Amino acid sequence: MGRQIAATSEAATPVKVLPAARPTLPQRRYLLRGFEQPGGKLPLFDEEGQRISPQTIRSCIRTGWAEPWFTNPIKPDWLVCKLTQAGRQVLRAKIIIR
Repeated sequence: MGRQIAATSEAATPVKVLPAARPTLPQRRYLLRGFEQPGGKLPLFDEEGQRISPQTIRSCIRTGWAEPWFTNPIKPDWLVCKLTQAGRQVLRAKIIIR
């Protein structure tokens, strides 16, 4: 049983993807926060004011769903990122499991 993903674009042809190509719940929550932001700016803090886990941010960068935007000179250890086109696509994707 393989997993397939069908994008909701005009050319919505299902393609096989690896299980890792699907965001975890923390990754999805993080990416969704940038979906409606100008330029796709992703947050440093969650809805409760807690810092987003650097592990979550780095994993989104590794998968290509987020990319570093700029370096914060005051807090160089903070990862200021923005949502990529691949990140937008994975959020819009409809997962089909067969």
